Amino acid sequence: MMMSNDSSFTIAIESERWSKETPNGITTLRSKFDRWLAENAVAEGVDLLCSTLAKSLIYQHSSGGSSKVRRVVGVSTDREDGDVSAKVVIVADGVNSLLAKSAGMYPNFTIENLTLGAKEVLHLGRDRIEERFGLKGDAGSDIEIVGCTENIAGGGFLYTNQETVSVGVVLSLKDLAAQQVRPEALIDRLKSHPSIEGLLAGSTLQEYSAHMIPEVRMADWPQLASPGVLLAGDAAGSCLASGLWLEGVNMAIGSGITAGEFAAAACKNPASTDWAAYGRSIKKSFVGQNHRRFQRAPELVMSNSMQRIYPKLANDIASSIFTVTDPRAKKGIIQTARSIMAESEIAVRKLALDTFKIWRAFH
Repeated sequence: MMMSNDSSFTIAIESERWSKETPNGITTLRSKFDRWLAENAVAEGVDLLCSTLAKSLIYQHSSGGSSKVRRVVGVSTDREDGDVSAKVVIVADGVNSLLAKSAGMYPNFTIENLTLGAKEVLHLGRDRIEERFGLKGDAGSDIEIVGCTENIAGGGFLYTNQETVSVGVVLSLKDLAAQQVRPEALIDRLKSHPSIEGLLAGSTLQEYSAHMIPEVRMADWPQLASPGVLLAGDAAGSCLASGLWLEGVNMAIGSGITAGEFAAAACKNPASTDWAAYGRSIKKSFVGQNHRRFQRAPELVMSNSMQRIYPKLANDIASSIFTVTDPRAKKGIIQTARSIMAESEIAVRKLALDTFKIWRAFH
């Protein structure tokens, strides 16, 4: 769905294979998924320490050739029983990783690399969700929206779960700070839009959450490894935010698997481990391959052209095409598009350049 302040249109694509074959994608509520994941880890022998703050990394210095080597050997915590020692520490404490920053592994992160995702989980009940969204069984609906965040670069989303729907916005952190708008206010305005309001009528708020998201090119990734410590998930900048795709959990799991496999091998002999090899492994995985291929997309998607000019242009063209003009004869689609483009003063040169940028970002 693309929307401007005064009009909207929807493009829906449906294929039987999406509902009959193995699901291409699923939604999950983190409050439930994380608990399930932790329970499975504990069942496999993992010691789970909850309500514990990792305050800092613990280092050990040793001689390595002509220089001293500093290696992480654990974390300092706020627990009464003290520090936790480890042969390898995997840091996965989010995009604003204080541990990684303290280790000097975040040389390039700036506010331009960050967005804020905020969402509400609204309870509707399965029957109403299936009726309103035209679904059945475990099929779901995902609506992506641009033009709903006012003067803040970003977008909106609405997707269904089994008993609930999730609705929210993703916002440029820099623009959000400059505009001084509360993200929940933007969610409220999105929910009141005529194309959305009816879908959510009668819902009750079940959960509100917010999450800072890394939107970085691979060139701006942090240092992924240092002796004794590995970065994974958002701490490693692994979220894929390309506009067409906003993938975080699967990217975090992918980097986590790579980190776990590397750590298992490193534990056998940490002193002789080639820690830089971890970064190479991440970049060879599907996480790194996706980032490398679509590394130009985040900047393009957050540009003024994609945020404001083209959504409005598309809406204006669609609105004009479907407006009844009797007794005047209808214009042809090409004539309508040319007329509206002329009124919008979009230069052919700019259109051609942006088309090339889109091709280069997503080809």
